[in-house]
Amino acid sequence: MDVNRYIDDFASYLQASPSSYHAAAEAARWLDEAGFTRLDERGDWLDAAADSTGDDSDSASPRTEARRHYVVRDGAIIAWVQPHDAHATTPFRILGAHTDSPGFKLKPHPSIGSNGWLQAGVEVYGGPLLNSWLDREIELAGRLVDRQGTEHLVRTGPFLRIPQLAIHLDRGVNDGLTLDKQRHTAPVYGVGDVGHSDLLAHLAGLAGLDAQDVKGYDILTADTQAPARFGLDKKLFAAGRMDNLSSVFAGLRALMEVPADTKTISVLAAFDHEELGSETRSGASGPFLDDVLTRIGAGLGQTPSDRLRAYAASWCLSADAGHVVHPNYPERHDPANRPIAGSGPLLKINANQRYATDAHGAAMFAHAAAQAGVPYQEFVSNNIIPCGSTIGPLTATRLGIRTVDVGIGLLSMHSARELCHVDDAPALSSAIGAFFAPADEK
Repeated sequence: MDVNRYIDDFASYLQASPSSYHAAAEAARWLDEAGFTRLDERGDWLDAAADSTGDDSDSASPRTEARRHYVVRDGAIIAWVQPHDAHATTPFRILGAHTDSPGFKLKPHPSIGSNGWLQAGVEVYGGPLLNSWLDREIELAGRLVDRQGTEHLVRTGPFLRIPQLAIHLDRGVNDGLTLDKQRHTAPVYGVGDVGHSDLLAHLAGLAGLDAQDVKGYDILTADTQAPARFGLDKKLFAAGRMDNLSSVFAGLRALMEVPADTKTISVLAAFDHEELGSETRSGASGPFLDDVLTRIGAGLGQTPSDRLRAYAASWCLSADAGHVVHPNYPERHDPANRPIAGSGPLLKINANQRYATDAHGAAMFAHAAAQAGVPYQEFVSNNIIPCGSTIGPLTATRLGIRTVDVGIGLLSMHSARELCHVDDAPALSSAIGAFFAPADEK
């Protein structure tokens, strides 16, 4: 794989995806260009699938025989490649990821202010490193919903800033910074009288709407600094939202390259709201993936028994960013398992099943990495520092499909701007490609 091309494309995807809604829309745009067909959850997928497949005669090319579809639900997207000879017990190969990242979300009545400053009322979203959001140019991005229920994506570009208190007014700040989530995180966006400023009207205008037409919104913050390569030989890459758009993009690229003659149905499931616990209609604990797999199965004439047989032979690769060893805090990592930036994606393991990897899953991923010709590293937490969790255990619990947790290693996870090695991101995508289409299954 061309690392430079991959990183350029990844950077473009990140810049086009300041919110989960934009991330799903941008993924849809890539899939459209790759020949996938969008399906509507309210429509009849059997008819749509037949229309998009076209002629099933011997003259049809292998590329056109496979059914390539996707569906968007809020800030989540599920896409799949179904080989032309799929049947009721054909297994699934699922790449699970998430589109949301920690930050802030706009509150109701968001136009606030203090002492001549105009400020935005925001609520903490997920678990961001709060200090990383200070003194940087931030944008608002997300969706507006009008009185007809139509969604409008919107983004402001550089618009906000959370100003830090000068050291002259807090001489002990370097001995320990404590931020009050209510008092210290309201960003400024101008000066003037709050009564004459309407933040929602500004957002509505960007979407070509009148303020009174906006009846609902989901608007979040995003850092506006462009992704950048830097360091020795430009091997380091910094950007916002790599947790977890690094996995979404890796899966997207791999799915678009899946050949038509695989023996499994390849699925990219990019959920929303993982940073909040995933318990939403578009989150991994919700019904979205189950709904899509059920409808795919219905098109193949699945019985309940067929479905269980297909699931028993299926795999899910839960891809979410992990941690490489931090050079300034090496004691925070396990002394024997120390992933190094640039040495390949992570196989994530936890005895308490915060990650879903087991022995069979570890062997499967080792096989996929070997077929892809990429290295990988095992990650396990220091015993006194419990790890977070992922959508992996949720998917395994909901569907009973064997699941493995992987991801690229980052420094500064949950910062407004995270860091990885340029070789690790395309290596993960290559491993996912081998997972979707194992060479020994053709």
